[in-house]
Amino acid sequence: MSFEVVSLDMHMKSWLTIRLAAFLAFGVALLFVCASSLSAQGCAMCYQNASASGAQGSQALRHGILILLFPTLALFTAIFGLIFHRRNVSR
Repeated sequence: MSFEVVSLDMHMKSWLTIRLAAFLAFGVALLFVCASSLSAQGCAMCYQNASASGAQGSQALRHGILILLFPTLALFTAIFGLIFHRRNVSR
């Protein structure tokens, strides 16, 4: 009987892994489909300011975007990692 429970548990874990992989693949595919509209230069004023700033200004803009992106992603990942880690804790 305990062998059946272990087998079922392994089946559920593999199913969850496949479902998570499919969800991540869908998210990446959606990101590539929407990449042109996510370029952050959709409005005319933003495009004019970015193009008028020259090479050094565009480099600074890219660095600023990355500096603001990484802490946000780290916080997002940490919160969802904590939620995922504590998903089976009884109240």
